[in-house]
Amino acid sequence: MASVRARKDTGLLLIDFRYRGERCREQTLLADTPGNRERLQKLADRIQRAIGQGVFVYADFFPASPRAKAQGSKSTPSPDAASPASASTKELPTFRDFAEIWFAESRVRWRKRHCQSMRDTLDRIFFPVLGDKALNEISRADVLQFRAAIAQRCGRGGQSLSAKRINKLMAQLKAILVEACDRYDLDSPARGIKPLKQKRVEILPFTLDEADRLISTVRKDYRPYLIVRLFTGLRTGEANGLKWCDIDFDGNLISVERTVSRGGDGDTKTEESKRIIPMVPQVRAAFEQQKANAKPDSEWVFHSPHGNPVDAVNFTNRVWYPLLRNLGLRSRPPYQMRHTAATLMLASGENPEWVAKVLGHSTTEMLFRVYSRFIPNLTRDDGRAFVGLLTARRGADGTPPVTGTSGVIAALSTAEKRALLAALASELTQAEVPHAI
Repeated sequence: MASVRARKDTGLLLIDFRYRGERCREQTLLADTPGNRERLQKLADRIQRAIGQGVFVYADFFPASPRAKAQGSKSTPSPDAASPASASTKELPTFRDFAEIWFAESRVRWRKRHCQSMRDTLDRIFFPVLGDKALNEISRADVLQFRAAIAQRCGRGGQSLSAKRINKLMAQLKAILVEACDRYDLDSPARGIKPLKQKRVEILPFTLDEADRLISTVRKDYRPYLIVRLFTGLRTGEANGLKWCDIDFDGNLISVERTVSRGGDGDTKTEESKRIIPMVPQVRAAFEQQKANAKPDSEWVFHSPHGNPVDAVNFTNRVWYPLLRNLGLRSRPPYQMRHTAATLMLASGENPEWVAKVLGHSTTEMLFRVYSRFIPNLTRDDGRAFVGLLTARRGADGTPPVTGTSGVIAALSTAEKRALLAALASELTQAEVPHAI
């Protein structure tokens, strides 16, 4: 086995391995640090694999070494190779063959739509370029050339693919190559290739006034649909996939059980996305209005005139974008209705953990990362509450903390004292006075 050791005299690292029955020790100028040992161990592992497969060429790894000239430029089977014939390129599968195995093994954990999407990606994008190459023939240059080629492909609207889409394709390709190379003891050519820099997704929630304008202006048959999406935070597929059996009018609850798209019915995005959402009065009224006007023979809450679920593309192009143009609002996709619900819930002071559960997130991380910058703009000027707390506790001049009720009252301004007295008077007026015994 190839190993990494340090010289006793200099402390510098070297690679120690056996090739053609001889012990080879190649010196480096790297100091003995954990990082350098890790780097050299990866190189040592590659050397050992190449020797084991009978494809090791000394000059490829150590071109300046005196051994490189003596060993020549061609690889020959080493006595240390366990089975050179087993590493023959003829016995290694092509990318297409292994990808089919990988697809068959992975599809059991995928949703139906993702399975269909992955099948299409393999057939249209991966196989035409890499399908006939043997696994050990795919180089880092091939992977980079593949990325450059797909970057020139036309996406929606005739535009080139976005960095997000390219990174997604590269992540799928990397998953296949890493799995293949792990099984056949190869070095993956996709390792170390960094993703392209993506633009941050623009969050453009509507204000409460803008939401009211949308609701009052949209076609009456789509008014309940907008109310539900703006005030529940349902994803597009989740809203379109609602059935009347999911609506509990007695308990004021909505059960999210499925999604619907042009690809057909499917499971929710994650297990956390299967959830129960409380109905606020406006949402309940919207469901009741929709129920009164719904087709009696349709199980879907929001449906087309033929009783089928709402078509997201049709709604977006024929209802949503014309509505925004009519109101003079900035163009944005319907998904921003979900962001609107999230920002309004947080701005109203709801517990972030509760908001995360309503939106179908497993943690609050997404809320603080995506929406936090909108909250100060929707409530009060950022920092005022903190200043008020410090002022009440220490005084504006930084005097020591006051204690007791009298001290807190003394720290209040005249206007604040009057407001407090008015509130106390109101409480006393409304309180029930017990009868004297």
